[in-house]
Amino acid sequence: MATATRIGTSPLDRRSFSLGLAALLAVPATAMAQARPAVFAEVWKEPDCGCCKEWVSHLEANGFKVRVNDTGNDTVRGKLGVADRWGSCHTALIGGYAIEGHVPAREIHRLLKEKPGAVGLSVPGMPVGSPGMDSPLYGGRRDAYNVMLLARDGSAAVYQRYEGRRS
Repeated sequence: MATATRIGTSPLDRRSFSLGLAALLAVPATAMAQARPAVFAEVWKEPDCGCCKEWVSHLEANGFKVRVNDTGNDTVRGKLGVADRWGSCHTALIGGYAIEGHVPAREIHRLLKEKPGAVGLSVPGMPVGSPGMDSPLYGGRRDAYNVMLLARDGSAAVYQRYEGRRS
């Protein structure tokens, strides 16, 4: 007759489990985000734009593999079908979608999962507190803003609302 063995009953088993659990808990969230398959993003921006560089870092920390072009933002925006009123300081092409401005990676991942028949997403302007516009220089300030889903017919709808806060 086989004897059942309980895992974790000996001091050595408990120590191995504890070390493994501690190692797992020590993995930063950004590393876990990078564990999912990388999604390719091509970004067009101005060469000296600091907030654009910060947004690219935000994408990379959330599992995107990014290629950056330091010119061509306005031209690419037009070619991708993004109207000027939805424009911002950088444009990306991700999974066949135009991504305009400081769109959070969370909404891009959602877009790629849901796959709507749309041009893409936009955060028009440069709202303080959005990814890339969230440096310590703003003292924790976060303005309310909308992530817009851009339809092929030129219309747009709110895809996600981000509430503001003052620190």
